[in-house]
Amino acid sequence: MKKDEYDLIVIGSGAAGMISAIVAARDGKKVLLCEQQEKLGPKLKATGGGKCNLTNTLSNEDFMNSFGRNGRFMSDALNEFDYKSLISFLNNIGVDTHIPDGFRVFPVTHNSSTIIKALEKELINQNVTIKNLTKIEDLLCKDETIYGVKTSSDEYYSSSVIVATGGLGFSMLGANGDGYEFAKSLGHKVTELYPAMLPLITKEKWVANCKADTIAKAEVRIDLKKAKKLKAVGDLIFTPKGIRGPVVLDFSREITPFLEKYEEVPLLINMIKGMNEEDVFQHIKNFASKNPQGDVEECLSSLLPASVIKELCLLVDADFTKRFKDLNGQVREKLVKTLVSTPLTVVDHVGFQKAMITRGGVTLKEINPKTMQSKIIEGLYFCGEVMDLDGPCGGYNLQWSFASGNLAGKLLK
Repeated sequence: MKKDEYDLIVIGSGAAGMISAIVAARDGKKVLLCEQQEKLGPKLKATGGGKCNLTNTLSNEDFMNSFGRNGRFMSDALNEFDYKSLISFLNNIGVDTHIPDGFRVFPVTHNSSTIIKALEKELINQNVTIKNLTKIEDLLCKDETIYGVKTSSDEYYSSSVIVATGGLGFSMLGANGDGYEFAKSLGHKVTELYPAMLPLITKEKWVANCKADTIAKAEVRIDLKKAKKLKAVGDLIFTPKGIRGPVVLDFSREITPFLEKYEEVPLLINMIKGMNEEDVFQHIKNFASKNPQGDVEECLSSLLPASVIKELCLLVDADFTKRFKDLNGQVREKLVKTLVSTPLTVVDHVGFQKAMITRGGVTLKEINPKTMQSKIIEGLYFCGEVMDLDGPCGGYNLQWSFASGNLAGKLLK
């Protein structure tokens, strides 16, 4: 084997790239790992705000269902490497994990650097050649067969290349979409790409007055005919310019495509834990019977934070210092309706620069789910976020990266 010839070349040092290189090297393969940044795992370092929610304890079936209609593609990868396998793998390389809430798995340090250092140490232990500050500019291919990669100054040769470049999210950490361009240059289809798992900016300015408050179990829906069936439930956080929180991060993947098409996306938000108008009226009636002199703010204080109550009252011209029964009849109806169906209008987002993941990618129809190998180009593999598969918050996307990288690293022809 020549100096610049390898059994496998891996492009990208995220979770998928590093584990694929380790798996192949443990199998006796000569492996080259190329990373365009100065250090390994730049995006992995930012995962979960740096706390690194690695995976979760869902069954494989429920895990796949959380990814929607494309989820079944993960079946082989998860059967080979589920959350228990990931915990075992990490323990084997010196990382202790725990499950503080019985669902989400973290390193006990709650620090992503722990994961990166352990993976890097194992890469070195397995004699993987690591080249940082190495930007791959092109894939070398002849007769629909991979034979290497090219940088601005060098060529490295291999009959197997894994593209683990991630998506466009966290562009400040170096994400630039190279993997999509590599795929397209060799005939692969790449679906439309949208930023996902990111905060949203609203037209309404009143949200800034509620920025200190978190709304638990809020239900968010898109108020468009084409999206009537889409909804999400989770914690909602107001910001100076809009909304964020787990429910927004999860649901943003559905909103950003509509925003590109319509420029404004109307939302309806139930902030009172699934209560309907009848439930709210009953709550008010019960409160009034026990507190005949209580005002609207007091009445609703067990349902919502004071700042939110005041802003919603202002929206419908309701005086929150009055008793509910003393409000105008139409105002009472509007207030109750607004409480269970608060309108907000998304007009923008923070873009790929702060998006945690990308919606879209290399189409799954052109990738073999049993191996992660391209169905078009022999010796070309994909793993992780570069593919058209993304899930919600809670360790889903990182588990998928590890599982797909593990499978790709086996180099099953």
